[in-house]
Order: sequence, then structure tokens, then C-alpha cells
Amino acid sequence: MLLIAFMVIIGAVIGGLTNSLAIKMLFRPYKEVRIRSWRVPFTPGLIPKRHDELAKQLGKMVVDYLLTAEGLGKKLKSKAFSSGMISWLQVEAQKIMRSNESIKTVFEQRFGGTDLKDRLLNKTEVIVKQGYSQFIQQNRNESLEKLIPSSLQNKMEEQLPTVTNYILERGQSFLQSPEGKERLSVMIDRFLIQKGTLGNMISMFLGNERLVDKVQPELLKFLKDEGTQALLEQLLRQEWLKVKQKKLEDVEGFLNEKEIVSFITRTIETQVPLFSMIEQPMNEWTGAYEEYVETTIIPKGVEVILDMLSTHLETLLERFHLDDIVREQVQTFSVERLEELVLSISKREFKMITYLGAVLGGLIGFIQGFIILLLG
Repeated sequence: MLLIAFMVIIGAVIGGLTNSLAIKMLFRPYKEVRIRSWRVPFTPGLIPKRHDELAKQLGKMVVDYLLTAEGLGKKLKSKAFSSGMISWLQVEAQKIMRSNESIKTVFEQRFGGTDLKDRLLNKTEVIVKQGYSQFIQQNRNESLEKLIPSSLQNKMEEQLPTVTNYILERGQSFLQSPEGKERLSVMIDRFLIQKGTLGNMISMFLGNERLVDKVQPELLKFLKDEGTQALLEQLLRQEWLKVKQKKLEDVEGFLNEKEIVSFITRTIETQVPLFSMIEQPMNEWTGAYEEYVETTIIPKGVEVILDMLSTHLETLLERFHLDDIVREQVQTFSVERLEELVLSISKREFKMITYLGAVLGGLIGFIQGFIILLLG
């Protein structure tokens, strides 16, 4: 019996030590050991020796079996994931929309004091200038009639009678004013001087003031006459038709690009609410949009984004080159780090393997001792 017990103990010790040594030889020694030019067998350990291959295989395993497009797609399409994403975005949106800070302040804090409004205005001016130049270049040989919207043309033609009345009324008002009468007197005097002797004779016989008194009422009658109104309106229509037939290049010289671009930019600044909103605290103007953002924009946006990601997920994963990322990361790990990582996961299992080796060694020792007793 002592022999059998001795054989069991020896077998258990040998089996346990052998398995423990085999486990340690997975990682150690970390580097190969050489005696002069002769490399000691089994150095370095298995994992240090196959470090690069292990990294490559881990990367392939992650892409082929762990982070697959199919698996990630199912996760993205799951109701739990989309609901969680929507809830998170709603909370974040509430924080932003109920903030006392303005968009301008937040932008300047994030991007180093850059004035957001100035940047937007500069960008708007650049876009307007590019659009203006492109419009002129593409339509230089087109007539104004084709370029001006028909609704605007109709509007302008409808306003011609009003413009005619305005011109005549202003003319009458000017003639009836002291300044107008004075100007008319100067014009008559100048006219008579240009006529030489005949003009002097008329001035001698009638007198300048008397001639003004006679001409002024007649001019007022002329301006009030319906025929004058019809004639002026007809002349305006004819001129308007001539203007419409002109090509853009004909009037291009009268257009000041800088002034037009500046006018359009200022109009956008005053008419587009965004430019005033960016300087106001967000809680002052986001209240009207908060419910719509939370109940409509965020759910729809999440749905669209997740559908797009699911559709193109395989292509995205290919472009990410996850296998290369995993391989490069694993290659940067030291062998000590890999050993620590593996042991932290499988330490208990490795102990069980050691114990199993001891049990098997003891069992083999028992069988050997029993056989020796039988033969003895």
C-alpha cells in the first residue's frame, strides 16, 4: 500500500507540474534564449513566438465572427437600441434648447472666440458673390424679358398708370411752388437770351414776370389734361418694352456688383431669423420648436440614420478595416500585457487544468503501483 501511495503522490506531482509548466510555456520565456549561437528549444514561448500571427488571427476573428455586418445590423434595427438612442437625444436636445447661452456663445467657446455671426455673414457674402458672377456669366446674352420673372413684369406694367399719375402730380406741385415758379422764370429768361434780338423785344414788351404768369397756368393745364396722362403712359410703356428687349450685357455696365452683393447680404441678414437667433439665449426662441424637435425630428432622424447605417454597414466596416485595427492594437501589446489579459479571463480554468493534470498523474501512479504489486 505504501508503494501505491508513493506512486500516486509522485504521479500527481509530475502531472500537476507538467500541466503548470505547459501553461507557463504558452507565454514564457518572453524572448528567445541563446547559448552563443544555439537557440534553446521552446524559447520564446508559444504566444510570444506567434505574436504577429495571433494578432492577425484575432483581427480576422473579430471581423468574421464578432463584429459582423449582420450582427451589428440586427442591433441597430432593434427597438431597444433605437428607443434608447431617441431617449438620449431627446434629453440632450432639451439641455441645449433650455440653455441660457446663445448659439454664438457656445460656438465661440468651442472654437476659440470666433465671431459666428461674422463668419456666417462672410460666408453668405461669398455665396451671393459667386451666385451673382455665375448668373451674369451664364445669362449675359439673354434679354431682360427672359430674365425678369413674368409676375414681376406684370406687376411693373400694372404700376405704370400709378407712376404716370405720380410724375404728373409731382410736376404740378413743383410748378405751383415758389421754387418751381422761380426755376420756370430762369428758364424763360435763358430762352429769351438765346433768341437774341427777338428775345429782347419780347422781354421789353411783355416783361419776364408777366410771361411766367402766362406760361405757368398753361403748363399746369397741360399736365392736368387727360391726353397728357395718356401720352406719358404710352411713352413709359414704349420705354419699358425697349428696356425688356435689351440684353443683360447692355445694362451690365450700370450694375455695381459690390453694391448689389452688399444689398442682398444685408437683406438676408435682416429677413432670415437665423442671424438674430444666434445672438439670443436659446431658451428664448426654442420653446416653439421644442415639442416638434423631440416628437418629430429626433425620431425621424434616428430612423433615417439607422436605416442608412444598416444598408451601408458592410461597406462601412470594410472601409474601417477593423481587422487591421485589431491586429495593430494587439501587436502593440507587450507579451506581459497579453499574459495578464489571458490569465485575468482564464485563470480559474488554468488552475483546473493543473489540478486535472495532478489527478490524472495520481491515477496513472495508482495504476502503475497496482501493476507493480501484481507482478511482484
